[in-house]
Amino acid sequence: MPPGKSLFDKVWDLHAVRELPTGQTQLLIGLHLIHEVTSPQAFAMLREAGLSVRFPRRTFATVDHIIPTDSQIRPLSDNLAEAMMVELERNCREHDIALFDTPSGHQGVVHVIGPELGLTQPGMTIACGDSHTSTHGAFGAIAFGIGTSQVRDVLATQCLTMARPGVRRIDVTGKLGGGVYSKDVALAIIRRLGVKGGVGFAYEYGGDVVDAMTLEERLTLCNMSIEGGARVGYVNPDETTFDYLAGREYAPRGEAWDRAVAFWRDIATDADAPYDDRVSLAGAEIEPSVTWGINPGQNCGVNERLPRVEDMPDDERASVEEAYAFMELRPGEPLAGTAVDVAFIGSCTNGRISDLREAARVAKRGKVAAGVRALVVPGSQAVAREAEAEGLDEVFRSAGFEWREPGCSMCLAMNPDKLVGREICASSSNRNFKGRQGSPTGRTLLMSPAMVAAAAIKGCVTDVREVL
Repeated sequence: MPPGKSLFDKVWDLHAVRELPTGQTQLLIGLHLIHEVTSPQAFAMLREAGLSVRFPRRTFATVDHIIPTDSQIRPLSDNLAEAMMVELERNCREHDIALFDTPSGHQGVVHVIGPELGLTQPGMTIACGDSHTSTHGAFGAIAFGIGTSQVRDVLATQCLTMARPGVRRIDVTGKLGGGVYSKDVALAIIRRLGVKGGVGFAYEYGGDVVDAMTLEERLTLCNMSIEGGARVGYVNPDETTFDYLAGREYAPRGEAWDRAVAFWRDIATDADAPYDDRVSLAGAEIEPSVTWGINPGQNCGVNERLPRVEDMPDDERASVEEAYAFMELRPGEPLAGTAVDVAFIGSCTNGRISDLREAARVAKRGKVAAGVRALVVPGSQAVAREAEAEGLDEVFRSAGFEWREPGCSMCLAMNPDKLVGREICASSSNRNFKGRQGSPTGRTLLMSPAMVAAAAIKGCVTDVREVL
């Protein structure tokens, strides 16, 4: 008998329209998500070509990147942001595309609302004009970011032309220690394999640690796949997946639910499936992690000393030296105790209700340190409602945090939430590139939401385990 197949290969083959002479695949896209930043040009190209949206019921829109989080009253104070909002509304109206805007009650970061509405389901191919679309792989979907011209292609044809990557299995074994979260697992994997280690691979995550994760923790893990160079990252669907999806607005119901679950079980990776590569990490060895450099792979445990340049691989030394110069950090020194100016909790990586609960558990143990500006930005209106029903907003406010409206906020600063000058930000987001948070000289330290809360109340990088 032939060997089994991975979930990736099963889903890819089910959605393959045809193989092209180039060796690439014409792939049907089951779910297309759009937002206000990468879609206007795509719709303009459709108009220029005299084309319409082929399957409007397979595309869903929201506003997240440019929308302010302090006040979302229309018209927006930023004329460009208002123009982009108007353009998205026009395009969705003309092409009969569902739009989750602020009046809908479902607005939020695209990679938060897709899962919480039940749009994201196992066995799907999912595309969005945003690199962190890998997030949706937590359900057992093949999900990936695309560029604006590809957004146009999906709107016009519901297909993309893609080369099939290999599959790398990453097992995280054992158990995580207290104060160690999915974000720390993601950073540990990127540190181990590098920011380019996943190029040409889809990552399949598994092992005892991943099996024990909640669905929201898996979303964080898959979200960071792209930061390790893998365009796709996924977890096989299981009871955790099904329990999360049951009853959600766009999830199947009744007999259709039973048929869907049977299919979802069947597409999971077969026990004898081969992989192109396998990697294993011990969960007990993973610490609360913090980035010290200018890419997510430049990270270490909170209590480690910063690595010496001469101990790094030859091809990384130039980047390490650049990082130390930019961040004004010194090799051999501890990262713990580094002062922070800003604390940001939110983003498609860590803006969900479970993230806010963990951060609030820390926040209630102190007050935001003098001189620190601290923001909490829920990932969606639904997250905000749930957090407010639990009183989490009051926990944060009482501790000195600002409680904001949903949006991408300071993750990428395409809105008023920006760093100023050389400010250092403890951030629960996904990228620490130069200029990522709005200031060309601003500095970003990535960490878990609980670690951000600890940094906010201590005024410096702090091991959250000491606070808890």
